[in-house]
Amino acid sequence: MSKQPMPATVPAIAESPSGDKLLVHRALAREPDAFRAIMKVHNQRLYRIARGILRNDAEAEDVVQEAYVNAFASLAAFRGQSTLATWLSRIVINEALGRLRKRRRTVEMPADPEARIIRFPLKSNDDPERTMAQRQILALVERATDSLPDIYRMVFVARVIEGLSMEETADLLGVRPETVKTRLHRARALLRKALDDEIGPVLLDAFPFAGRRCDRLTQAVMGRLGFE
Repeated sequence: MSKQPMPATVPAIAESPSGDKLLVHRALAREPDAFRAIMKVHNQRLYRIARGILRNDAEAEDVVQEAYVNAFASLAAFRGQSTLATWLSRIVINEALGRLRKRRRTVEMPADPEARIIRFPLKSNDDPERTMAQRQILALVERATDSLPDIYRMVFVARVIEGLSMEETADLLGVRPETVKTRLHRARALLRKALDDEIGPVLLDAFPFAGRRCDRLTQAVMGRLGFE
């Protein structure tokens, strides 16, 4: 009997505890659509977290791919004590921190002053002045975020850019909510009050991970799992 295709509502289901268990169960049964659904739901968050640690587009993408492969290899260990998003995020954090430690053991090279800024998608009907202003604001946010010390940058990415709650961020990073609050306050101070006041509403568009990049990573992981 052929397997039924994954319903169109899977991404919404996947963000609930019952959806987590359903997708994990289907992935353990080696259903390709389950793996794809997990990645489509979590790709952007995991990429943002990895990039928040590594401050490098390509390395962040590599880390997310490795984290998926490792996570899917040990999927039976997922017990549902935390959400699938948190479980995957911790694997990404460990993978990214391991990559960072390895990088720091090598000879450090000067920072590239021409490092590419991740552009956010713009609507074609935006007027030129508004478009330019948005690009400048987002570029400023991304550079300022990259300049934060690691412990503040991870909290800032999780809380402000990814939109996790105080409790979710504390659980993700293994610290107390009070520590999250203190670090976030310090991060905002370092980024200056202007960033918080003027750019807050558009931060969700920073560090995008969609379209071809998202599809490319999903396809690469599916290939490594033997599906494509």
